[in-house]
Amino acid sequence: MKCPYCSADNDHVVDSRSMAEGTAIRRRRECQACGKRFTTYEHLDEIPMQIIKRDGTRESFDREKIARSLRIACRKRPIGEDRIQELTGAVEQKIIGESEKEISSAKVGELVMDELRQVDQVAYVRFASVYRSFKDVTEFMEALSSLLKPEKESKRKKNGKKKKETDK
Repeated sequence: MKCPYCSADNDHVVDSRSMAEGTAIRRRRECQACGKRFTTYEHLDEIPMQIIKRDGTRESFDREKIARSLRIACRKRPIGEDRIQELTGAVEQKIIGESEKEISSAKVGELVMDELRQVDQVAYVRFASVYRSFKDVTEFMEALSSLLKPEKESKRKKNGKKKKETDK
């Protein structure tokens, strides 16, 4: 692996860890020439899957495109690159799980939003606002209320259980 600092071709692996449910490997490397450390990620090669875009055109699945959009949504949030790679891997696994050779970009977007919703609500709203391209504030507020709805219901259930237990 070429060092990103000095371009030397001489390094060794300091640490390797499995990520994203075994679909990726994170490696810490140390350059023998300059002594600096850097991280690399290994993941499955290209998936033979076609994405059907909104305008009907098709393009090959691009894992990095998902990772880029996650990085944008997670910018200035407490979500590191390792977690972004895990989220990307989780979405990729769900896409692989589809038995079809083609999947719509809308479905890919929904899979990304499902993963983000579980990790960070602000990042979810950021991604959804771009992906769903809301026409006005009302649509945006509806999306926010649907995000908060499951949270309110779970709080009601918890509060309801506590009341029943104290009634006994």
